[in-house]
Amino acid sequence: MRGAHESDGALEWNNGQETLRIEPWGGDSLRVRAGFAPLVDDLPGALVERPGSGEVPEITVEESLARITNGALAAEIDTAGMLRFVDTSDGTELLAEQPAHFWWPGPRLYGSSSGSSRRMEQCFRAYDGERIYGLGQHTHGLLDQKGTVLDLVQRNAEVSIPFLLSSRGYGFLWNNPAVGRVEFAHNGTRWVADSTRQLDYWVTTGRTPAELLGNYTEVTGRPPVLPEWAAGFWQSKLRYRSQEELLEVVREYRRRELPLSVIVADFFHWTHLGEWKFDPAEYPDPAAMLRELDEAGVRLMVSIWPSVNPLSENFERMRQEGLLVETEAGVPYHAPWRDKGFDVEMPVAFYDATNPRARRFVWDRAREHYYDLGVRVWWLDACEPEIRPGTPENLRFAEGPGREVFNLYPLRHAQGFHDGMREEGETEIVSLCRSAWAGSQRYGAALWSGDIDATFESLRAQVRAGLNVALSGIPWWTTDIGGFHGGDPDSEYFRELVVRWFQYGVFCPLFRLHGNRDPRMPLGPEMTGGPNEVWSFGEQAYESIREMLFLRERLRPYLMEQMRVAHERGLPPMRPLFVDYPDDEGAWDVEDQFLLGPDVLVAPVTEYGARERSVRLPSGDRWVGAWGGRAFDGGTTITTEAPLETVPVFRREGASVELGT
Repeated sequence: MRGAHESDGALEWNNGQETLRIEPWGGDSLRVRAGFAPLVDDLPGALVERPGSGEVPEITVEESLARITNGALAAEIDTAGMLRFVDTSDGTELLAEQPAHFWWPGPRLYGSSSGSSRRMEQCFRAYDGERIYGLGQHTHGLLDQKGTVLDLVQRNAEVSIPFLLSSRGYGFLWNNPAVGRVEFAHNGTRWVADSTRQLDYWVTTGRTPAELLGNYTEVTGRPPVLPEWAAGFWQSKLRYRSQEELLEVVREYRRRELPLSVIVADFFHWTHLGEWKFDPAEYPDPAAMLRELDEAGVRLMVSIWPSVNPLSENFERMRQEGLLVETEAGVPYHAPWRDKGFDVEMPVAFYDATNPRARRFVWDRAREHYYDLGVRVWWLDACEPEIRPGTPENLRFAEGPGREVFNLYPLRHAQGFHDGMREEGETEIVSLCRSAWAGSQRYGAALWSGDIDATFESLRAQVRAGLNVALSGIPWWTTDIGGFHGGDPDSEYFRELVVRWFQYGVFCPLFRLHGNRDPRMPLGPEMTGGPNEVWSFGEQAYESIREMLFLRERLRPYLMEQMRVAHERGLPPMRPLFVDYPDDEGAWDVEDQFLLGPDVLVAPVTEYGARERSVRLPSGDRWVGAWGGRAFDGGTTITTEAPLETVPVFRREGASVELGT
């Protein structure tokens, strides 16, 4: 076939100026790059160094077809340069390109150039009955994302991780941090990068969803083992305004003999944005505070923002040394903010997390002002970064123009704190992040679902969002229990909501209470939300929540076993039913239940006033009710009671996990 040839263990095809390169990249997986020659090897992306597949790829070039095979996956190129991926065991088509039009353009569209970059599109066929999962975290309330259009951009509560898991038995990574979109239409799938230098994607196959996730995390990085302390309960609110207020909450937990692992110093605990240190007016002796917390067995997590006030002590040095995100036009400020010491809103900049020197500078400040005092847990808030207005095309980073690399920012921000901690000899690294990208898990990034509403509708959406995050390669995930925006601790609606949310949250990978409760205050240094401790929602709610705290303690050994599995195999602890039961067709229809490891099935109650719900029990096993002890056959749907004080939970028969009192 003219234009096709073997090149250093890869299959290449040339057509005029276009080069298409397909090469093995991990087991049963292929990486595809395309563009105008020569292709570039060192563009930013999610893939780590190419792992060996254990097999030598087979490459054949015939008169009308060229083919490369890597284990169970093969890619074929025809004379028109159309790519088709097949399962080598039976020849089943997994994924294939399709042209946007029968004449022009073809499946790969290269727009007009702007320097070395172009707008590029990649088109694939659509398949009847295909279901699509993963793709990060979204607020649309869907698990199956077939039929959606998703912006590939980072926003508060909208996390872009461009990896999908298909019901057709393949996984696909769009290995490109550019701003763009993906369209999962019924007449085709289209990936768009608004500005990039070449197309780059990765395809894998496996017999089960678990194998697909294992292949994906092999090439983007596995998470470390979650530290034991992080599996406990995290207490937070917006915000504790002083050292004494924060310590008094911990003392109350001890007086009530309640388990507590982490407490949070939220934003505005600092002097100014970009100084990364405690305000001595509010935290006069942080070293003593940390000693008391350590004696109580509680970790302090501090809020770290990537923004820098132009009147802060570090701004001018950072500007002169090129450590801030630049702009293509206008002054180098990226968001308005009302910081401490200023009565009016003022513009702030963001440090450039894609610049290794800038990452080092920020870590050095955090080490000096937090780590050296004993802080070991980081809350990397607003790390999209949260620019306003949302114009990434006006930004310029060390790794490239904003439109080309914007989505990479949260990964690099987490990397800075991961690398800094490692240099200090730390092995237990956890950074709670509001955004992430493909591969963030390898840097100890724990994702939470952002600033969400305090409603039952929001709770329902979190169940789906968390499962898609798990299928995007990030096993450490949590929500603001009760939601973030509002919630009246004295209202019956919210009290029921917070109980139901705790019943969901206790089975999430991370177990964390946070929110800006009523009565709320305007955004600014003086703000603090209403009470948000476990005893803040009335005695009836407290009794139920208290039970959940101790249930979490009983679950922790089992959860840590699952976290070790995530580290070793890339299988997240919280996952949809079909991951473990892919041959049960009914399991693929379930969007509002999940498995915690292989042995615990959770069916959260997400309707106000509901006191029963239907539960699908996967086939192939029998399931035992956690509270009543009654056994049921799998492959059935039952209706179970769900009084306010309990959540429907089932244990796989024969499993030893401890759930009951």
